[in-house]
Amino acid sequence: MHRQQSGFLVHKGLSFPIGPSIHHESFNFCLFSKNAEWVELLLFDSVEDMSPSHVFRLDPQVNKTYHYWHIGIQGLKGGQLYGFRVHGPFQPDKGHRFDASKVLLDPYSKSVAIPKNYNRKALNEFGNSEAPFLKSVLVDLSTYDWNGDVHPRRPFSKTVIYEMHVGGFTKNPNSGLPPEKRGTFLGLIEKIPYLVDLGITAVELLPVFQFDDQDAPEGLTNYWGYSPISFFAPHQGYSTSNDPLAVLDEFRDMVKALHQAGIEVILDVVFNHTSENDDTGPTYTFRGIDNSIYYILDEDKSKYKNYSGTGNTLNANQSIVRRMILSSLHFWVRDMHVDGFRFDLASVLSRNEKGVPIENPPILWDIESDPVLAGTKLIAEAWDAAGLYQVGNFTGDSWKEWNGKFRDDIRSFLRGDKGKVGLFATRLIGSPDMYEKMNRELEKSINFVTCHDGFTLNDLVSYNKKRNLANGENNRDGHNDNLSWNCGVEGPTDNPKVLGLRKRQIKNFLASNMLALGAPMLLMGDEVCHTQQGNNNAYCQDNELTWFDWELVEKNADIFRFVKILIKKRLLRETSKATFNMSLRELLGQSLIFWHGTKLNQPDWSEHSRSIALTVLALSRKFATHYLINAYDRELLFQLPENIESKPVAWKRWIDTNLESPEDICLWADAKPYVGYSYNVAPHSMVVLITGLKEGGLNGQ
Repeated sequence: MHRQQSGFLVHKGLSFPIGPSIHHESFNFCLFSKNAEWVELLLFDSVEDMSPSHVFRLDPQVNKTYHYWHIGIQGLKGGQLYGFRVHGPFQPDKGHRFDASKVLLDPYSKSVAIPKNYNRKALNEFGNSEAPFLKSVLVDLSTYDWNGDVHPRRPFSKTVIYEMHVGGFTKNPNSGLPPEKRGTFLGLIEKIPYLVDLGITAVELLPVFQFDDQDAPEGLTNYWGYSPISFFAPHQGYSTSNDPLAVLDEFRDMVKALHQAGIEVILDVVFNHTSENDDTGPTYTFRGIDNSIYYILDEDKSKYKNYSGTGNTLNANQSIVRRMILSSLHFWVRDMHVDGFRFDLASVLSRNEKGVPIENPPILWDIESDPVLAGTKLIAEAWDAAGLYQVGNFTGDSWKEWNGKFRDDIRSFLRGDKGKVGLFATRLIGSPDMYEKMNRELEKSINFVTCHDGFTLNDLVSYNKKRNLANGENNRDGHNDNLSWNCGVEGPTDNPKVLGLRKRQIKNFLASNMLALGAPMLLMGDEVCHTQQGNNNAYCQDNELTWFDWELVEKNADIFRFVKILIKKRLLRETSKATFNMSLRELLGQSLIFWHGTKLNQPDWSEHSRSIALTVLALSRKFATHYLINAYDRELLFQLPENIESKPVAWKRWIDTNLESPEDICLWADAKPYVGYSYNVAPHSMVVLITGLKEGGLNGQ
């Protein structure tokens, strides 16, 4: 039954689907709030408006089913601005923080409109009556033309991930882009040829959900984006337009263009906390809609459990919150064609409503078993800010894990720490100490040496101590133990000996990451030696410190070339249908790896060892590779195998990180014969030799 109200044709609406939706000629609004006493829907004519043009009070007897408040309105169009007022008790000791003076965002809105004078601090201090506030936007998703776009569905065995920041990739004036495209989704499209040239197969984008860039120390910006306001709306700051509808088209244009180039899109998603922070933070949405439902509260209900390190923790295993997370993931896969997700602080999602870790978290199994998400790449950062570390035993069968132990053990060994040779070797062969017992696939481990959080690769070999004073926290923020080594001089230097050692170390790290079993991830800018001048927590630095410096592509072309060839070889490595489904246990059971020290078949696993060698046979037995790794500060002479499987071999040199470009690495087809059966490996260097074991064994490799 319809009725006229405020010039619109209105009906009671539907309790499903939750959020805004189109039904025939009407927009339906549905909001969950168990503890609200009544709800108002507000319409606005302009993003700057402080007062609504229309107010619809939802009658609990008509516009409420169970705990779902709903209304249908005919005559609205895409682009309509709206929000809610939710009335209820303000009783922090019982977990309720209703405040009807606040205009709240729809948690399911697909776009957020931001007024020009938006000020987070003023909004928190004065409320909606005096400070400009955010507004939700109605969106019709059906009008976009995908032109036949489909998910590439590339297997992890053929995946190289590039972790990147959408804004920082093109924001630098030396990007060559016009100002209006710098730091945007459309700007990224312009640089796809660079990504194709580099050879990566997937971009992992730091958060692109709408976030509060003012959630940072005074005078700074939340650059990384780990401050979510909405789990559905793309970030307006990455659009070339102020039109809140344009950002959806520009995001989809970017995805479509990346797919056309054969590159998958993985989103770094933050379902562990929101930008509302602790009890002193602003109210945008969840706190005002139903605080006790959406957040994990302390025992006295007035404070928030803080397993995220940011003031609050989303109540991810509560049924309503679980449904919202799944709906968000569905939206990004189904409507925005995203190919995968990296879950920030994913161990938070394994905690129950009291914050206690549980064995089979419902939300994680919901995601794992969901048919819409089948085939989607799922990657967990398997730890949280409260010490719950689950690398090696994260829940589920399909989840891959950021392997923090790979990062730490590779760093320790290559800088020359004692007692690390066994762990280094273990990381190279897929971390069987964690994954072999599970009988998991080869790419269970996402291998990385650096990521957005910490030193860049250049800084890892240039600084012993962090340099975070620019963050305004007196250098207290960021990790103190980075397992870094400055190679003899702290920070910038002109010393050619130190610079040469740093370059060797960079190549050692890159080779270890790309050649190890598992799926490799490369940090944006590491391929051209980007520096953040020792800042290892640049979350609030939206400036040239963090922006990709395009002049480095030419300046450090030798490292760029080194990475390109490593990636090319990685993607051309021997694979077959059999290996796609082969577990780490099955592969290691094939007797393909033989360990050595400086003498054949005599590996030194002692506490003081800083070197290792290994011979790896291809599954087909057509070719073999021989690795020599020297983390000592002196040259070592390694014996080389003269026979493999009773066949004499002739080695060719593929990699020697001590040599200058272009001799440091080559395509296999260009590899030159190496004469002799011993090799002098320079200090802090890595050498890889190759040989064919059958006629044409190296062809096509």
